[in-house]
Amino acid sequence: MIDFSLITAVILGIAILLFLILRLKIPAFIALLIVSIAVGVFSGMNPINIINTIKEGMGNTLGFVATVVGLGAMFGVILEHSGGAEALANYLLLKFGEKNASWALMITGFFIAIPVFFDVAFIILVPLIYSLQRKTKKSLLLYAIPLLAGLAITHSFIPPTPGPVAVADILKADLGWVILFGFIVGIPSAIISGPLFAKYISKKIFVEAPVINKKHQYKKYPAVGLILAIIGIPIVLIVSNTVLNSPLFEEGTIPVQVKNWLQMIGHPFSALIIANLIAWYLLGIRRGYHKETLLKITTKSMEAAGIIILLTGAGGVFKQILINTGTGAMLANYFADKGFSILVFAFLAAVIVRVLQGSATVAMITAAGITAPLLAVDITEIDKALLVISIASGASIMSHVNDSGFWLVSKYLGINEKQTFKSWSVMTTLLSVVGFTTVMILSFIF
Repeated sequence: MIDFSLITAVILGIAILLFLILRLKIPAFIALLIVSIAVGVFSGMNPINIINTIKEGMGNTLGFVATVVGLGAMFGVILEHSGGAEALANYLLLKFGEKNASWALMITGFFIAIPVFFDVAFIILVPLIYSLQRKTKKSLLLYAIPLLAGLAITHSFIPPTPGPVAVADILKADLGWVILFGFIVGIPSAIISGPLFAKYISKKIFVEAPVINKKHQYKKYPAVGLILAIIGIPIVLIVSNTVLNSPLFEEGTIPVQVKNWLQMIGHPFSALIIANLIAWYLLGIRRGYHKETLLKITTKSMEAAGIIILLTGAGGVFKQILINTGTGAMLANYFADKGFSILVFAFLAAVIVRVLQGSATVAMITAAGITAPLLAVDITEIDKALLVISIASGASIMSHVNDSGFWLVSKYLGINEKQTFKSWSVMTTLLSVVGFTTVMILSFIF
């Protein structure tokens, strides 16, 4: 039975959220908290219960997210500062050659955005695509689009980047499965929205590389094998823990004591601590960086992490309000009766918020907050992982003028708004649609 007063409360809440962010320019963190209170009031919750729900939602969410996002930010900034991102890009371009440079750039973006934030990675690597354009005299888009596709996909699909970590925590999804399916879904999405689309759009729009002022100069790059190993350590540990503790291995196959240690070492907390210590020493101390310098850059990385952490906490509050008002259970029963796929619902929720307000992170967290209360008790870890990727796909769609990424790309590629729409906006839409289509196919297989 549908309680239309609860539905009205949620719809009004989302309308208020968009009004506060778009019209009044209020930070998304405060806007989500205001909306959570508003939905509670509209639903008839006791005022004291609303405050207790805020504390419950914030506390339950941040225990995991704050640690992972903080450790991930420090890990990424050491990799960035050491020149590791450029080292990997240069190596792949050398191995692939000029002819296959677009594929090399896609792979570079795919791996670099795992530890490094999207905008930082793009700014670091953009001189490489300028250089390629000047050498080949082909359109800059032939190289920029694959790089951007790789960066955008990993940024949205694969932990420990903040977006998927936040969504996974709100939905209580296992990060190991999210990483596995993030890679599986990300590969076709990257290929189609990256090199294949780049080949097409570069023939339609010719762009020359603008004059640059390169900020980063390194005496000697770190070894590529070392960079790949350091990036791979936390991923391998987390995924190994997930797989070894899954039903794929029968009870008794692995000794309990071994499993317990693997669970600790392969937990995202331990895996990222290990990766940070290795990066701190091998990319920092051993390469001649002062401890004070490393302390300064890792502390600075906490600023960007803090925004994500608080925003995710507010998303957790919104989710908890929906659970405690009974809205989530009511909608879950309704959709189950109608046979409506929760994957489709989650995708569309993320699409709507993304297109209307621009931020992929806000779209992911809002959609996760709306979707979490709809989850069935017996939902599998694989289904939850696919749900995370479905939301990430929806939140990646149609980047346009209300998204900071749109202007970042326009500025660094030296293209006007119309050209940015035809290249970057179309690429993000392709990425989203291919990602969601792949998720739906996988949902029928698993």
